[in-house]
Amino acid sequence: MALLHNRVSQKELKQRLLEEKEPRTTISFYHYFPIADPQQFRDELYCNLQSLSVFGRIYVAHEGINAQISVPDSKFEAMKDYLYSISPLHGIRLNIAVDDDGKSFWVLKIKVREKIVADGIADPDFDMQNRGKYVNAVEFNQLTEDPDTIVVDMRNHYEFEVGHFEKAIEVPSDTFKEQLPMAADMLKEDREKNIIMYCT
Repeated sequence: MALLHNRVSQKELKQRLLEEKEPRTTISFYHYFPIADPQQFRDELYCNLQSLSVFGRIYVAHEGINAQISVPDSKFEAMKDYLYSISPLHGIRLNIAVDDDGKSFWVLKIKVREKIVADGIADPDFDMQNRGKYVNAVEFNQLTEDPDTIVVDMRNHYEFEVGHFEKAIEVPSDTFKEQLPMAADMLKEDREKNIIMYCT
């Protein structure tokens, strides 16, 4: 069986990365879906991504996956095909980093965690599959023209200050864990309105 974790020193890994000639692309994605055996899922993921020279940090939990990775450009399509071969990840949006040299990671680390995001939700009955409807750009623009639509920016304060959609409101918290209860409180009188939330 292939090694399921790295055994090379950090110093050597960094040096190897610096000596790489091929460009890399950094991407991120996350998806909530039930994983019956996170450890088995993690091990299979590790073997397949390692074979494609993927580096990065991935969290796997019963509730889904959260990943930030870099992949050699020549293996990008193979990596995407592999991810899309996993039924719940088929067609998932891969967010490609801009102004990035692809040197963000020098090793592949995949960890099994209790949660894929530190959201502070401790309720065991909370269902991540019970979520709002995803809207595309056209639908987003149509909804924002409705005066009964509220647009909520769920990013951090710095990202909000850099730029946000017109009429978007900020949830002024320092962490995502604090944001959820604050957002719920801010919107408690607007349950009958269209509520659009966006994040990176």
